[in-house]
Amino acid sequence: MVGLAAALMAWVFRSADLASVWTEIGGARADLIGAVVAGIALAYGVRVKRWQLLLEPLGSVGFGSATRATVIGFAASTIVPRLGEVVRPYLLARREQLSMSAALATIVVERLLDMLAVILLFGLFLLAFSSHLPSTDEQVLGALKAGGLVVAVVGGGVLALVCAAARRPEWVVSLAARVKRLAPHGPGAAASRFITRFSAGLGAARDPGRLLQAVLWSLLMWSLVGATAWWGCLAFGIALPASSGLFLMALMALGVAVPTPAGVGGFHAAVQVGLTAFYDVPVDAAVGAALVLHAATFAPVTVAGLAWMARDGISFRGMVNLTPSTTPRGDVAVTSEAPVPDGAASLGGRRPA
Repeated sequence: MVGLAAALMAWVFRSADLASVWTEIGGARADLIGAVVAGIALAYGVRVKRWQLLLEPLGSVGFGSATRATVIGFAASTIVPRLGEVVRPYLLARREQLSMSAALATIVVERLLDMLAVILLFGLFLLAFSSHLPSTDEQVLGALKAGGLVVAVVGGGVLALVCAAARRPEWVVSLAARVKRLAPHGPGAAASRFITRFSAGLGAARDPGRLLQAVLWSLLMWSLVGATAWWGCLAFGIALPASSGLFLMALMALGVAVPTPAGVGGFHAAVQVGLTAFYDVPVDAAVGAALVLHAATFAPVTVAGLAWMARDGISFRGMVNLTPSTTPRGDVAVTSEAPVPDGAASLGGRRPA
């Protein structure tokens, strides 16, 4: 992962003049950079509100608890890609005495909603604003369209399957029973319990109104990300139409999907390609904007998450040890004998009976 990040950063800097990049960063407008940081913070707040909505079928979760788990989780993912997707539901489940399996299911729904929102907003750009691109690399744009269509079909199919499973609990019960019959006193029984508890976390998908609200929160969150991308460009004197934010947002989402710590390399390459290949932005300004946008997106949440971890006595080693929680045995909120990683119990102050 580190090697991939280094290779991508080397590619980003291959044709840039580092002195000129530093000059571009030094000349960026501080007020707009501040707006980027504030916009990203607001986007995280929207993400927390959406998670609360998805968690409602499991129980009432306070904004503070959900925020703490979210921030620590994203800080973990900046060090080990995707680790936060396990850490976040684990910590919340211990604090709020929820089922870990069910909380983990809400993260799966979140990711599907993220995919849906990015695809919808990128589709809006392609339909209404692609003519705003001053320089169009037809081959690259065609690849993006094709890739977006594939992701839309796959993501839509998975979301439809999740909704169907949520609305037909008898399917889940039947599946759990079949798995249990394979090994009634061993892994099969544990897997059966995991499937049953996991399906409880899909409760939001049973309610069309709740699911629609979650989609709207998702669209708002990713629109904010797009707005911050546009503001970041304006901070560097890169005069782009507001619609460019939707285009850059989609590329940023694609970049952070690359499995590197904190999206390093993938994020920067995506922004640089978007600005230089499609908007004719000079490479030094594009690299400077990519560096600042990345720092504004990841640095504050990482610092806040690490500070929270230090205050609560949660070690990074303990978070890495959470990986087994993705298995059926990891339903920590309902299994009192589940192992407790370093300091994890201190976050919640409450332990299962």
